[in-house]
Amino acid sequence: MVEDLPTLFDASTCTRKGFCPVTVNGETHRLYYEQHGTGSIPVVFVNGLNTSSFAWNFQVEALLARQDEYTVIVFDSRGVGYSGYPTGRYTTSAMAEDVVTLLDFLKISNNIHLVGTSFGGMICQEIAFRIPTRISSLILAVTTPGGKHVWNNLPPLQGLKFLIRIFLANGVEKKVPIVMEMLFPLRWLDQKDERDSRTNREIQIENEIRRELLTQKQHFMGTISQMCAALTHYMSSDRLGLISRSVPKVVIVCGDDDHLVGLKHSRRLKAAMPEAEFIQWKDTGHGIHFQRPKEFHELLIKTSKEAIGKKV
Repeated sequence: MVEDLPTLFDASTCTRKGFCPVTVNGETHRLYYEQHGTGSIPVVFVNGLNTSSFAWNFQVEALLARQDEYTVIVFDSRGVGYSGYPTGRYTTSAMAEDVVTLLDFLKISNNIHLVGTSFGGMICQEIAFRIPTRISSLILAVTTPGGKHVWNNLPPLQGLKFLIRIFLANGVEKKVPIVMEMLFPLRWLDQKDERDSRTNREIQIENEIRRELLTQKQHFMGTISQMCAALTHYMSSDRLGLISRSVPKVVIVCGDDDHLVGLKHSRRLKAAMPEAEFIQWKDTGHGIHFQRPKEFHELLIKTSKEAIGKKV
């Protein structure tokens, strides 16, 4: 029973959860989703690489303090969490079609506020290109338009080394400390949290282990398939320009200390999307919405309000 599946999200705010059937080339797989809140502003969060919907727990909780304003959709992409593992090649375009199917299934037809980080931002680009008139705002965080060749999509050497170490690590306790140094600046990790006596490293390790242990273990095929989708992602300047002109509010946000997606990729997005707002946060790594949860939440609220104002 779907109700028995463990979740990080507050059951008291959940209005609907389940599996959305997605049929591709005669094969049907399922996307696990949760819908929270009862507001008129739908926000859809799209996860990063090999990451479940639980990565959004802080942002969902913060938005649901305004649950009379917002409805929040979180889901596990194909190949991770509680969702299915369809056969065949994974691409960001096919994964975007999964999300469009989910939105149709949930009868969310317009005024959508779309938020994606990293690999989720790649999928968001494809979603917005497919249904630009249904999107009110788009936040592309620490992401890239990709390239025509696989080597254009490889992370910087330091990030690649981190990924190899994570892939070879045996067990959550060994993997998570490596993930921390990949996602966050070392100096920030060693600082004390202003509301807690512990360091940021201790807090983030605890949160990550909790998410990892609660998330259904990812199959090897899912890990590799999502990585292949990321490595083959490409959005041309023409397609990005159409999104920029069509979606009322687009924000590109990045950090200046990112080991996985260099600043140049966010700048490439901005060059192709002149109408977009460009934000660069100082001393910030790839785990941008974990490192700066309050600022990210405030950006989300501001972006959705400005988009609504543009459409009035």
